Amino acid sequence: MKRLRAVISGRVQGVWFRGWTVDEAAARGLDGWVRNRRDGTVEAVFQGPPETVDAMIALCWQGPPAARVDAVETFADAEPVNPGFRQLPSG
Repeated sequence: MKRLRAVISGRVQGVWFRGWTVDEAAARGLDGWVRNRRDGTVEAVFQGPPETVDAMIALCWQGPPAARVDAVETFADAEPVNPGFRQLPSG
């Protein structure tokens, strides 16, 4: 299993990025969460098979149609996540 935290920046709030992330990650069977951050970025944690996590990170560079992604930073993450993928309140 691989677990990564991603911080996505650009025009990613107010464009359905979180909902899109939930749909895409859940469709791939990933565990984790996504939320808006006060600084205007979106943060997500993805956990699952390495190739599936990597594919999800690649998708984050595209995002939903109304988004404009400028950067996707990834970090190793050691915090365990609950099964399933969900949207958390802004943090």
